[in-house]
Amino acid sequence: MESKTSLCWIEVSVAVDAEAAEAVSALFEQYGEGGAVIEEIPLRPGLVDEAELRDAPPPEGGILIRRVAKAFLPADDRARLEALQQALWHLSQLRPLPEPQIRELGPADWAEAWKSGYQVLKLGQRLRIVPSWIAYAPEPGEVIITLDPGMAFGTGLHPTTQLCLQALEELLVRGMRVLDVGTGSGILSIAAAKLGAAEVLAVDIEAIAVRTARENVTLNGVDSTVRVEQGSVDDADRGRYDLVLANILAEINARLAPHLAQHTAADGWLVASGILDVREPLVERAFGLAGLEIVRRWQQEDWLALGARHIGQ
Repeated sequence: MESKTSLCWIEVSVAVDAEAAEAVSALFEQYGEGGAVIEEIPLRPGLVDEAELRDAPPPEGGILIRRVAKAFLPADDRARLEALQQALWHLSQLRPLPEPQIRELGPADWAEAWKSGYQVLKLGQRLRIVPSWIAYAPEPGEVIITLDPGMAFGTGLHPTTQLCLQALEELLVRGMRVLDVGTGSGILSIAAAKLGAAEVLAVDIEAIAVRTARENVTLNGVDSTVRVEQGSVDDADRGRYDLVLANILAEINARLAPHLAQHTAADGWLVASGILDVREPLVERAFGLAGLEIVRRWQQEDWLALGARHIGQ
């Protein structure tokens, strides 16, 4: 059988703002291999046209960011590409979207498509995300996560991943058992292991994500702590964990709320992210019905991470 890395791929990309990112990501999750990817690329001063300034005004005191949603499809699956294009057209009738950009990547090109715009990210007090192709000399006390994202969500560039990493740094106590739902590249599981978790189970429904996460776990030398499996929290009894991470979309967090609650220890934490602030009531209602109460809240731009515990804890 031909391997995935030997195939040609179609890259579909759409420039999005924070509000459109969730809707476009949901479509890319449905049609793309490896789910949706959001790249946030700092724009260099003097090289930004007026259209990008209108579409993506810089945050106060911040750097102008160009946000692009991407999906990857096998080049020989034209029916799926046409279905995705049709779905994007229907979405554009509800909210303005630019024309999707489509390009074909050869067998040796798809991995290179991930490298543009990546840099060393300094998150929180100690965490540093270092792309595998960049040389970096860490400062004393820094926790280094070497990452080769491959075709999986979770590069550290997106606010939802950064919020989860911030929550991890604040909540994780050495010796905790951690469950990472929708692990993507494995970034959160690796961070948990390096911050002192005793055991980490990372799960994802996408085979590409599972393979990518396993490669990154090995790259970071945390194989003895992190186990990566294909699946989710609603297809197996995986036990209870001191800290459950769910960096997925708001609707999926809401749908999986009973299962996330079931796998969170009685005195444990659930950190749910991938949530736009306008979707918070949806998640809060679902968590309440599942016996969870939101007691912590982290926010970056329009994105939230919510810290929940069992009611009464």
